Amino acid sequence: MRVFSHTCSNTEIVCALGCGDQLIGVDADSDYPPEIVSRLPQPGRDLDLDTGAVLALQPDLVLTSLTVPGHERIVDEFKAMGLKTITIDPQSLDDVFASIATIADVLEVSERGAHLIRQMRAQMPAVGTRHHRPRILVEWWPKPVIVPARRSWVTDIIELAGGCNPCGDIDAKSWALPDDDHQTYTADAIVMSWCGVQQSKYRPEIVRRREHWRHWPALSNNQIYAVTEAWLGRPGPRLVEGYAALRRIIEAL
Repeated sequence: MRVFSHTCSNTEIVCALGCGDQLIGVDADSDYPPEIVSRLPQPGRDLDLDTGAVLALQPDLVLTSLTVPGHERIVDEFKAMGLKTITIDPQSLDDVFASIATIADVLEVSERGAHLIRQMRAQMPAVGTRHHRPRILVEWWPKPVIVPARRSWVTDIIELAGGCNPCGDIDAKSWALPDDDHQTYTADAIVMSWCGVQQSKYRPEIVRRREHWRHWPALSNNQIYAVTEAWLGRPGPRLVEGYAALRRIIEAL
């Protein structure tokens, strides 16, 4: 099957299933695994994807998603072109596992999908705690501050790792923290996981400069961390790395 992947998480799932040789192109954000994606055509990223160039690749299947706001337009273009399209839109961690199973089924490697899911579950055990669960605030973006909310796999991963998301009761995928609310939210640790930004360019001083957060334990105790968005923001196999990173942070608090 000739597969085009529009989303880096889908690309990583296909490769983790041992089907990387079926990829005939990927989006420009797909950077892993490099030994596979570096040799493939990359006709644009996110909303700037050249759908005409995708059509010219003659894919049998397009794997896309709604994990980026505005992707609906690209999905509609694929369908208008008559391309067979599977759209992935996971919210919870269980949804991520279901999307892996869906992709495995369509690639006719269902047992590999089940094996991958079992591996991921085994590597992300629920950590029991007798004491207070530390509040872990993950940042998708620094200004405005965008964080995962209830309908996010990250909230589930934080819980498994022994913490809690201070915005986990907000019924949304993500949430923009209001600058003028100085009391409602607080955190014991802040995790920068800025989308589309290389980890080497994360700047903790941007977090420290927020005067309205100065009373937060995370700032007063200098508990500001960086975890690459590739491990937390991509709903695929490397979420296990994100879990491990959060676990280390929580154990250090």
